[in-house]
Amino acid sequence: MSARALLYTLSLTPKASPDAAAQKKLPGSDFKSRYRPLRIQIRVGECCSLFRVSALRSSGERGSWKVWADVKSKPYDVSGTVPDSVKFEESIDGVVLEQEEFDSSVPCWEQFPKRWVIVVLCFSAFLLCNMDRVNMSIAILPMSAEYNWNPATVGLIQSSFFWGYLLTQVAGGIWADTVGGKLVLGFGVLWWSIATALTPVAAKLGLPFLLVVRAFMGIGEGVAMPAMNNMLSKWVPVAERSRSLALVYSGMYLGSVTGLAFSPFLIHQYGWPSVFFSFGSLGTVWFAVWLNKAHSSPLEDPELQPEEKKLIIANCVSSEPVKTIPWGLILSKAPVWALIVSHFCHNWGTFILLTWMPTYYNQVLKFNLTESGLICVLPWLTMAFSANLGGWIADTLISKGLSVTRVRKIMQTVGFLGPAFFLTQLSHVNSPAMAVLCMACSQGTDAFSQSGLYSNHQDIAPRYSGVLLGLSNTAGVLAGVFGTAATGYILQHGSWDDVFKVSVGLYLVGTVVWNLFSTGEKILD
Repeated sequence: MSARALLYTLSLTPKASPDAAAQKKLPGSDFKSRYRPLRIQIRVGECCSLFRVSALRSSGERGSWKVWADVKSKPYDVSGTVPDSVKFEESIDGVVLEQEEFDSSVPCWEQFPKRWVIVVLCFSAFLLCNMDRVNMSIAILPMSAEYNWNPATVGLIQSSFFWGYLLTQVAGGIWADTVGGKLVLGFGVLWWSIATALTPVAAKLGLPFLLVVRAFMGIGEGVAMPAMNNMLSKWVPVAERSRSLALVYSGMYLGSVTGLAFSPFLIHQYGWPSVFFSFGSLGTVWFAVWLNKAHSSPLEDPELQPEEKKLIIANCVSSEPVKTIPWGLILSKAPVWALIVSHFCHNWGTFILLTWMPTYYNQVLKFNLTESGLICVLPWLTMAFSANLGGWIADTLISKGLSVTRVRKIMQTVGFLGPAFFLTQLSHVNSPAMAVLCMACSQGTDAFSQSGLYSNHQDIAPRYSGVLLGLSNTAGVLAGVFGTAATGYILQHGSWDDVFKVSVGLYLVGTVVWNLFSTGEKILD
């Protein structure tokens, strides 16, 4: 290719080069600000041509340039292959341009936004969280037969998880704010995965050992939700937060689906200990990926693209660390107590469904072990769908002008009265199919709570949302402890109808408290 042809392809405008006289008429200071040389060195064949391209911005035309060039050539010894790209590096009007053209395309996995890598990893952590939690609800059937456990003992074992889970709710939020969400969430997943793998060993040693290991597992899972909230508050812009939270919480429901679907197969093929060994080992794989890819904040990630870092920092809620927590002020607010009480009422029914449904399907509906696990999948799939549907409905209502308070009350009312209604129908149905359908509708409407009370922490106290989540979820864990154990006691002295009546009563109490005292407005700054 000739120098003339190369110069023509590099010309920004077809205008002729200005002569020397025209250049001298420009004032010195103005000339320097309008005229910038750009040096481009191109190797063609065995020669190296140096183009000194000068650009002059035309007055009155923003972005219009006049271009001319001096071309010099000199022999060049080519010892390697011709490069695939030509690099332009120069400063024009204070902006540094550095571009590689004709370069190979960046792999798609590197183009994926890093903030959504964090979201997907949090989603997978919650997937493992519920997989390791629900596997006991399936394995408890052959375990109780092997060790001759009565219903009260089964309830004690199921509730022992919540002993540890209760201890780390508020502490997990404080740890995440202090040392970073990456370390806390990574520690939690690794801890509960090890405890899951040790469950068969503890069961063979004796009941006290099993109770301790299950409590240890709860300690690990207790930090997951506060640490996740800490991570997303720093990584995800406000406009994307609802979608990201919906996806992460969907991981919990899909984790229940995965655990309930695979546990019966593993138990049938390899025995009940295989469930705990296999599920626990997955956590170590996740931990290795998490250490390599995650950072507590965008400022700590050296691989984060400048454009994405700027987007995140400019659109995230202030991440100024909280030095002191105004406990007295927080606990003096009625909406805070509405959140705490409603969380307790909500989780009583949710955790009973989580831990006792396979037993219900087995004892009442007469499904075998495999059928109990597979049938339990349907309600959790319904919850995964309903959670995202509820989030979309809530955001749409708010965008159309409905107040946040009204939206939160509507969504949580559905999350309370829906499950209450469908649980009352269980005593009137005669076929297993209708019972499963009622259970699916109950849990499906329950998932609307993700757009109700679970979204309310950041509404009323954005700076203290982690602490507030720890407080309300502590109440929710207490519901799990008492509700799971009480269910075993009720079944030993009563029936499943009595179990459901208690849940329905608490759903109604929660509905009244929520609609009287909750708000979507910020009450703590």
